[in-house]
Amino acid sequence: MREAKSFCRICAAACAVKMTIDDDERIVSIRGDRDNPMSRGYACFKGLQAEDAHHGRARLLHPLKRMPDGSFVEIPFEQAMDEIAAKLDAIRARHGANAIAGFNGTGSIMNVTASTMIPAFMKALGSTAYFSTTTVDQSAKYITLERLGGWAGGRPSIDTSDVAMIVGSNPLVSHSLTGCLTSDPTKRLKKAKANGLKLIVIDPRVTETAHYADVHLQPYPGEDPTIAAGLLRVILANDWHDADFCARFVEPGGVERLRQAVEPFTPEYVARRAGIAAAKLVEAATLFANGNKRGSVFFATGPSMSARSNLADHMLTCINVVCGRYRRAGDECRDVVTWRPLRDFREEVIAPVRSWEKTAPSRIRGAKIIFGEMMACNFADEILTPGEGQIRAVLNGSCNLVAALPDQRKVVRALNELDLLVTIDPFMTPTAKLSHYVIPPKMQYERADLPIAVFTLCFTPESLGAYTPEMLKPPPGSEVVDDWRVYWGLAQRLGLNITYEGRAMDMTRTPTTDELIELITRDAVVSLDEIKKHPGGTVFDLGVKVNPTRPEATGRFDVMPDDIRAELAEVAGEAVRVHSAPRAFTHLLAVRRLRNVWNSVHQMVTVRAKYPYNPVWVHPDDIERLGIVAGDKIEIESDHGRIPAIVEADASMKPGVVAMSHAWGDLPDSEAAYENGGSNTSLLITGEKYHEPINSMARLSGIPVNLRRLPNHPSA
Repeated sequence: MREAKSFCRICAAACAVKMTIDDDERIVSIRGDRDNPMSRGYACFKGLQAEDAHHGRARLLHPLKRMPDGSFVEIPFEQAMDEIAAKLDAIRARHGANAIAGFNGTGSIMNVTASTMIPAFMKALGSTAYFSTTTVDQSAKYITLERLGGWAGGRPSIDTSDVAMIVGSNPLVSHSLTGCLTSDPTKRLKKAKANGLKLIVIDPRVTETAHYADVHLQPYPGEDPTIAAGLLRVILANDWHDADFCARFVEPGGVERLRQAVEPFTPEYVARRAGIAAAKLVEAATLFANGNKRGSVFFATGPSMSARSNLADHMLTCINVVCGRYRRAGDECRDVVTWRPLRDFREEVIAPVRSWEKTAPSRIRGAKIIFGEMMACNFADEILTPGEGQIRAVLNGSCNLVAALPDQRKVVRALNELDLLVTIDPFMTPTAKLSHYVIPPKMQYERADLPIAVFTLCFTPESLGAYTPEMLKPPPGSEVVDDWRVYWGLAQRLGLNITYEGRAMDMTRTPTTDELIELITRDAVVSLDEIKKHPGGTVFDLGVKVNPTRPEATGRFDVMPDDIRAELAEVAGEAVRVHSAPRAFTHLLAVRRLRNVWNSVHQMVTVRAKYPYNPVWVHPDDIERLGIVAGDKIEIESDHGRIPAIVEADASMKPGVVAMSHAWGDLPDSEAAYENGGSNTSLLITGEKYHEPINSMARLSGIPVNLRRLPNHPSA
């Protein structure tokens, strides 16, 4: 037996752990590390299932090749690579490099060498067909940054705020509200509340986070633009905005244009439309803008996965802008990415650039390439639509595409049309079942790694420095590899030259994972050698502060550009509670995270024992009205599809709103029972009808539905 310290990488929280490992290289126990100054012994259920993830019977240990009859056979890794490379070479020669796509999924994104190698490989290949789960999650943030502008100084943390407004996020469960609550979120929130923090939560459910709210607005999902406009109207009508900040950093006349645009969104109108009390809206605006002066609005997947997500993101950000809720010169920055070059925190605006206007539209819905990525919600159409640029091969880095993307039947049809689908995944997911090759990767404690960061955006609330070496060997006799080695090996076979982290690589020699990490960290704020002195990670007090505005800085926030004004006017002109469907529906379905489930990974025995399927949560009053009882198996129907679900009573839901966890279910029409895997909510969604301009984000939440009991269920 030996003890080892590391940190968990299944989400952004990077909780430190202690493991007991036996002489057979098996995890015997795992627990939170109480000595770590950031996570302080906290670790969630998902992170504590490492023993099952690494050693459970669901894990794949050898590369697989799909045979003509649909069965799979084990195949040596090098042989699989030779065959994949030959197929890619033929596709490239016949159809060009853009016929080959790369998809960076959650498993790869949480792996620093994989997440950086995939785009490097695609660039070397000469293909612009690069996707990631980022654009099926919160791509609206990209649009807002480039249309409204950004703030170089960052936002104050919840630990240093008087007030915080959390919209459409439940960080006590998700651990992923960047800049607010990630690691040890409940204790961190309780401490902030004890220090005087006032909390406003806007969510259709009385979430675990909402239990701590001083003001909770419980609207219908999809009304985030309406509520944000209503809050702005109250703030501006009472002159509670930061006039000095706006004069310095907002486009001249911008505040007045914003004031005029939100005029129709009176508290009474917002209340009728969103299903909240007008007085509550005013109370929230007052508490945020008049009663307190330091603290920001934070928002995540709720607004981003609902209707008019780009507008919602813009308007919610405008609340921070007009109230000046950003760090200023001299303020401390405790959220530094320690293993990257130091970000220039500065009291100035990152000017809006609208880069998408400078690029040609894509073949599908005119969507643009944004931050080097094609839009994931158009992925299936990019495969199914003939013509130049049609995708014919996909290298899938640990994304369960069948479960994660909208319109599941279309996704399955698209994947079946591919000449080649290669999936890197440790489990036989629905996507893996459709793949021509499945390559099993090393699990997190079998590889060297760093915490997640995007560019210089820190996901943890403090300046965490963490590195983990390989903590245990892969299972004996297995043939699992570092994810990045797949792309490297293919590049060698295809004669490509990879430039990795700005350095041209020697393609005659395969590097080690640690050599890649050294390249990533070569200009780090804190040296890798220093970070390595702290197993499991530590928090560094770097003394970084926001720098003053440069004399040459001229960037200004564009709070009310013409396209936002036009879309907001459309909203104001809509009837109250528009469901945007051709016929009447009784409920809106919102997607909801489960505390103990990691995205679409339900294959582990310990997880499946706790959650064999994803129920539909319904308010008890709605259950009674519908003439059903908890435990009934019902059918949920939208204007696009239908799925089965078992009812679970939940008084925290808003009447008229039901919720299910997304990314469940097997292949559509499979023989797998709902009770052993659940249903996929994307069967209720079509990207053909509801999608956002610019980024083609689909409407994944706030879906109009009807519910009816299945007549053949025992309780019927």
